[in-house]
Amino acid sequence: MIIHLKKENFENEVMKSEIPVLIDFFATWCGPCKMLGPVLEELASEKSEIKFIKIDVDEHEDLARQYGVMSVPTLLFFKDGNLVGNSVGFLPKEVLIQKIEAL
Repeated sequence: MIIHLKKENFENEVMKSEIPVLIDFFATWCGPCKMLGPVLEELASEKSEIKFIKIDVDEHEDLARQYGVMSVPTLLFFKDGNLVGNSVGFLPKEVLIQKIEAL
């Protein structure tokens, strides 16, 4: 399952999460974001040990700015409330699995 996050629940869903979190900063008008969406849906159904979150940069410009998101899609990886990795642009499923397993 993918959570569509609002700023109000960022603290609880990300910073206080007991499992690693992958955040997809995306935009509805972004071609690569649209390609990445189904890949993340697949992974979310396969990897219950990771929390998958989507944040629309147009709705939450403040969060995007806070984490230095300059282009979309940008993926941020959090563990124990700390940012532990990031990736910009579309990634195939196999590469995403490798990044997740590295957490």
